[in-house]
Amino acid sequence: MAYKITPIITSLFLFVSVLLFSQNSNYSALIIPDSLKQNADAVVRLNQIDIVISSQRNMNIKTKRVVSVLNENGLDAIEAYENYDKSSSVKNILATVYDAFGNELKKIKKSEFRDVSAVSGSTLFSDSRYIYLDYTPIQYPFTVVFECETATSNTAFIPQWMPLNDYAVSVEKSILNVSYPSNLGFKHKEFNFSNFNIEKTTDNSTQLSLVATKIIAQREEAVSPSFSTLFPRVMMGLELFHLEGVDGNAKSWAEFGKWYNEKILTGTTDLPEVTKTKIKTLIGNETDPIKKAQIIYKYVQEKSRYVSIQVGIGGWKPMLASDVDHLGYGDCKALSNYTKALLNVVEVPSYNVVLYGSARKRDIETDFVSMQGNHMILAIPNKEKYVFLECTSQDDPFGYQGTFTDDRNVLVIKPDGGEIVRTSIYEDIANTQISKGNYSIAENGDFSGKVGITSEGIQYNQKFRNDKLSPTDMEKFYKEYWSTINNLKIRKITFKNDTDKVSFTENAEITAANYGNVTANKMIFALNAFNPLTESVKRIRNRKNPMEIQRGSIDIDEIEIALPTSFSIEFLPTNVEIKGKFGEYEAEFVKKDNNNIVYKRKFFLKKGLYTNKEYDEFRLFMEQISRNDNAKIILTKS
Repeated sequence: MAYKITPIITSLFLFVSVLLFSQNSNYSALIIPDSLKQNADAVVRLNQIDIVISSQRNMNIKTKRVVSVLNENGLDAIEAYENYDKSSSVKNILATVYDAFGNELKKIKKSEFRDVSAVSGSTLFSDSRYIYLDYTPIQYPFTVVFECETATSNTAFIPQWMPLNDYAVSVEKSILNVSYPSNLGFKHKEFNFSNFNIEKTTDNSTQLSLVATKIIAQREEAVSPSFSTLFPRVMMGLELFHLEGVDGNAKSWAEFGKWYNEKILTGTTDLPEVTKTKIKTLIGNETDPIKKAQIIYKYVQEKSRYVSIQVGIGGWKPMLASDVDHLGYGDCKALSNYTKALLNVVEVPSYNVVLYGSARKRDIETDFVSMQGNHMILAIPNKEKYVFLECTSQDDPFGYQGTFTDDRNVLVIKPDGGEIVRTSIYEDIANTQISKGNYSIAENGDFSGKVGITSEGIQYNQKFRNDKLSPTDMEKFYKEYWSTINNLKIRKITFKNDTDKVSFTENAEITAANYGNVTANKMIFALNAFNPLTESVKRIRNRKNPMEIQRGSIDIDEIEIALPTSFSIEFLPTNVEIKGKFGEYEAEFVKKDNNNIVYKRKFFLKKGLYTNKEYDEFRLFMEQISRNDNAKIILTKS
């Protein structure tokens, strides 16, 4: 007996044909190797950057980036955005979205990208724009193919190649192709290539090509050094470049600094006569340069505000000081330059400083002369050193740097050339928090206490804006700060910000019901109520990265404790002293009499770079401190 199966076969053939026609198998998330999906939120299937430098004044960059997003946490890996301004243009931009099987879902053209100003509320930067993909996925995984072409006359900034630039993202293939004339002095510097699959296919007088393949997703590990010191990257630059309409020279820092001063900064510091007169009147008979600078710095803080400009936008030529004077705002370059202009009026020399600003320290690469940095501050010579001014802040003390610009190599732009110097280093023992106070425990376990906390050095940076918090935010902050005190109520809190000494003091009065746990005829509670170490150090099996404590500190506490008179001490913790490579810890319990104890504590943490093998030792060191900080007293009812 024969069966008519032809129609079924035909239908199946047509279904498969239609499916294959609508798919791009290369973009199917199903074919990604399991090794690349492990620990990954997204997989970069391809990231190809083709940079063509056709002359000193012309650079074209084409990017093709194919990213399969595995879950919501991987959305940032798409990186479908671009900056542009009067010196650079976005010639083409396109995004195509595919589903898990490689079926095309949507094609997003340039007109459908979001195109916004890089600076809100600013009129002078209206030509600084930011274009980005605004797409909400309907399911995971999905794949985005992002293609973009830009052209710019600024060849001072050749983007770094970073095949891996985030945690929890793996890379199937990343390609860099750079072509350039042989007479422009192209140079590049490679970092952290070992242990990664990177091949240099071409490196000659006119072309550089690199390919990275099969880079597995990296886990973020606590207390690791900065990303730029761990994963591969390539810096690139030209000795002969173009910036802001001017040809430049980066053969040495001296030549580069001189060029920047003469060609970019010259002509930007002129001020109206009325402003000059006002500043001279403000300074009066003061002759000390540093005291003059203090007066002017305060004037700038009160008069101006900072506006942020997206990275890559706004160029490196500051807006005119006269415009900042009139409008009262500017970015870091504008405000630094404005402060410099005001200092010029009263004959106080100062220099623009280019650096990488971030809470995690990052140096200018001193052996690679090129346009580097993302931030600008000001330096005032003071004998053999410099006083550095953060001109974007309306509340930083004069000469205080905090964690955004401290302890890193920077470029000082002087009339006779550039100079690499190191910014202020806040030594471990200067980063202090000193707490003095008292508390009493009632017979029912209720807590009532007062404490004064004075913070200096880097620890000042963490606290000194607390006096500007709203009442709601202030209560939230201190309830988190004293999270070990249940039922906390803040009765009163006052602040003293001594900007001359760079010292911030918090004076608080707090209460809490049932701090002491009363059961039958016994009471138990932790003696360290005000400053226990609560952050645990996560156990990391098979840690790969070294660990770095970027800044050290020292906490010193002395707290008087009044116990309820109807109870006597059954158990008092013993004194503790811990010393090791990471720091020192001391806890002392002084019994003044049956109902009064003085608790003394000192915790010193050293900055340093340590191997991955030392991480467990550090974790155990911190666990010891946390355990001793939680030491409890036991009282018995008399």
